Amino acid sequence: MLRADLAGSGYHVDGVEDLLGAVASAALHREQAVPARLALAASGGRDPRATLTSLFLLGDAVPRAALDRALPGTGAAGAERLGLVETSGEGDDDEARPIADLRPYGATDAAGEVRWWLASDLGELATGGRLSPDHVLGAGGASLTLAQVTMRTPTGRVLDLGTGCGIQALHASRHARAVVGTDISRRALAYARFNAALNLPEGEHLDLRHGSMLEPVAGEAFDLVVSNPPFVITPRAGAAGRAVADALGDYEYRDGGRSGDDLVRDLITGVGAVLAPGGVAQLLGNWEHRRGEPWEDRVGAWLDAAGLDGWVIQREVLDPAEYAETWIRDGGTTAEREPAAWAAAYGAWLDDFASRDVEAVGFGVVTLRRPVSGTLSLRRLEEHTGSVRQPLGAHLAAALAAHDLLAGHDDAALAGAHLVTAPDVTEERYLTPGAAHPDVVILRQGDGLGRAVHASTGLAALVGACDGELTVGQLVGAVAAFFEVSADDLAAELLPAVRGLVSDGFLVFRT
Repeated sequence: MLRADLAGSGYHVDGVEDLLGAVASAALHREQAVPARLALAASGGRDPRATLTSLFLLGDAVPRAALDRALPGTGAAGAERLGLVETSGEGDDDEARPIADLRPYGATDAAGEVRWWLASDLGELATGGRLSPDHVLGAGGASLTLAQVTMRTPTGRVLDLGTGCGIQALHASRHARAVVGTDISRRALAYARFNAALNLPEGEHLDLRHGSMLEPVAGEAFDLVVSNPPFVITPRAGAAGRAVADALGDYEYRDGGRSGDDLVRDLITGVGAVLAPGGVAQLLGNWEHRRGEPWEDRVGAWLDAAGLDGWVIQREVLDPAEYAETWIRDGGTTAEREPAAWAAAYGAWLDDFASRDVEAVGFGVVTLRRPVSGTLSLRRLEEHTGSVRQPLGAHLAAALAAHDLLAGHDDAALAGAHLVTAPDVTEERYLTPGAAHPDVVILRQGDGLGRAVHASTGLAALVGACDGELTVGQLVGAVAAFFEVSADDLAAELLPAVRGLVSDGFLVFRT
């Protein structure tokens, strides 16, 4: 009934944006409510979307009668029974106040577009104060990132480790035969159960289990594991740990109870225990950049210990002060509202980082795989802080497939392959005025990670001719003849570059 009421009211992503306008909608995403309130006032308040937006997005009380009109089947009484609101009485002049956040959710992942509603705890915008320690977060930026980078190939069993409100499990339900979600928070599991009932087709459900990390699924095997774990590096030891605990408390959705980046390390090194052969794990994480130790060496050692194929893409780097500010503010503590708590937590965070010679903190996406053959073939750690073309999941899946194809092609087999230039690839040439030939040639990828590759004239010529008709070897011979160079020497130069372009999606095998 609630689902039908929400859909019938127009309370969905497009409907709310249409009501508020682009400016107020964008401001609301930045946690700024004034433009939205002005837009709602101008709407006259009779629109069901206005009632539901005021109630669930802004945290304002609304007349009980208005809520009855906005949700005609559920009514204020039904919303109260569901734990979404509390009401002050039975009369038409009485009010309903929100006790949960219920908002439209829209996203596009590698399997296509989704439109749902997600319930979670009221945020700082609605409450005007810091979050409670057992706060259940809705779909934040990290959640959306993970949903977009996850591969959506139809699969068997999926594990959502640290499911929270259930957003990753919902995404997985569209391409998996069975989905298990785990969380240490019973409150989070209750929201996940509610969101599944609200959004999944009748008869579908999630297998939701209480427990820490991999404990609830010990001894089981999954084809895909996704996790947006409590990866925040929060001071735990000594005086710094006590200071942050006293000033802020612990937040279950982000603080894993481990020192430094130990939780992410343990997840990377331990998740293989529940991966089926060929199974993939995709997770988000933070890792410390310590003085004198490149981050690639630190995280690379975790991949070595995991005994899995591994691909790590670092997407963002913050210095210790930026990191502390981000996560103190994330919980609703501000320097203006709680100056003493802010200063105590800030200082303790910096002391904690200094105790381990932490110079920065990286954030990124980790993809792990248990090879079917048992032989490891992929170990890649790279930094890509520029923009990417989301959803990235299909690109990552294609890159893994290309890696596997290349593993079965030595140079002779690659020379015999028919390749096609991907449709998103463009070429840029930079010439000195008056020059006959370009000084720089760049092959640029429009999709995926948006990579740019500096290409030699010979490589650019080969890529430009890759239409699937001639083999790579034949193209190398033609380019060598044109430039009047040795075909063998040119092949020795170009085949490794071609291999890299296939791996990164610039070139694809003809189907």
